[in-house]
Amino acid sequence: MLDISFIRDNQALVETSMLNKGEKEVGIVADVLNKDEEWRTLVHKVDTLRSESNKAAKEIGALMAGGKKEEAQKIIEQTSQAKEQIKDIEETLKTVANQRTQLLLRIPNVAHPSVPVGATEEDNQVYGTWGAPSQDQWRKAHWELLERHGWIDFERGVKVTGAGFPFYIGPLAQLQRALISFFINEANNAGYTEIQAPFFINEDSARGTGQIPDKEDMMYVIPRDGFFAIPTAEVPVTNFHRDEIILEDQLPIQYVCHTPCWRREAGSYGKDVRGLNRLHQFDKVELVHFVKPEDSYDCLERLREHVEQLLQKLDLPYRTLLMCTGDMGFTQSKKYDIEVWSPGQERWLEVSSCSNFEAFQARRMQLRYRKAEKETEILHTLNGSGLALPRVLAALLEAYQTENGRIRVPEVLKPYLNREYL
Repeated sequence: MLDISFIRDNQALVETSMLNKGEKEVGIVADVLNKDEEWRTLVHKVDTLRSESNKAAKEIGALMAGGKKEEAQKIIEQTSQAKEQIKDIEETLKTVANQRTQLLLRIPNVAHPSVPVGATEEDNQVYGTWGAPSQDQWRKAHWELLERHGWIDFERGVKVTGAGFPFYIGPLAQLQRALISFFINEANNAGYTEIQAPFFINEDSARGTGQIPDKEDMMYVIPRDGFFAIPTAEVPVTNFHRDEIILEDQLPIQYVCHTPCWRREAGSYGKDVRGLNRLHQFDKVELVHFVKPEDSYDCLERLREHVEQLLQKLDLPYRTLLMCTGDMGFTQSKKYDIEVWSPGQERWLEVSSCSNFEAFQARRMQLRYRKAEKETEILHTLNGSGLALPRVLAALLEAYQTENGRIRVPEVLKPYLNREYL
């Protein structure tokens, strides 16, 4: 959520940023400013009435002391009416403040000046590349390899749950477990604190990180209990410190968390969603940062470098994209997507997004830090996938396959699997 004073001082910037992000209801900016003006007018009225009431109280005391009870009684009646008026205005203030908040929640974050303006993925910029993508024509797509070895069962997944909920079997399940351990150990070595989070969240948590109002249709709902199944560990981990004041010397805080994730993702057909390319349930290792505002963009670059190093150690060619305004999302101020090369499909697959939200999420969650001079300030939050598992698995299977169909184990994963081949 943006600060109302920032919107007041930068209305044109906020409206332009909304348009650049593909948000067409820019009139909401004027609406929230009008509601804020109404709120401030009411606050001024209450303050004036209170001031007059305090002044009257002193007059009553002086009149009573001077024996002028009748005059004092008239003022008492007037102040009694003023108190009722104050009470009524305060109730209206609560309503107006809530209306203003609901409008604020619908305004997206402002993009950082370094973010390219664009409407589609075609406008994203290639920030960097690593490795040489394989062009071997004999390489099979991962779904052919999985079917050949019997390592995944989509049909039983449909029977038990539905489409997009497969069973991983034998070596595929073991490979995923090895990757999870590798990713978490690398994060621990980089100073992250490991955390295990709930798999379900309440509405306040979803609102705190910006899933609502924005992505309600993408989340699975448990209506009886009012819970959502997490779309990413970002949500419970970022809300871990919601409504708290963190001491300055505790920052930066960085957590690593592995969870399953659930998303009602609708997408295109064919190879874009075939095999492991797009699932409704998948595993992911998430990296979450809480930092001082002046440190957040340096932190974003370190986060990106950490994720890139994971792919380098797996020896998987990748490219890093700086996302344009229209392909960035509601909550982010700046975002990198990291895509791994899929040699069996001959295309790039997104495996991580690294995002800076600045104060957008923290303001929603009332998450602050106390500075040395005892003042409090909204801190900044960041997160990144380190990494999402399904497409990493797909790229590994395709990159490490041999011509006879066996799958070699990457060097960094051999300590976790204790074998040369799956």
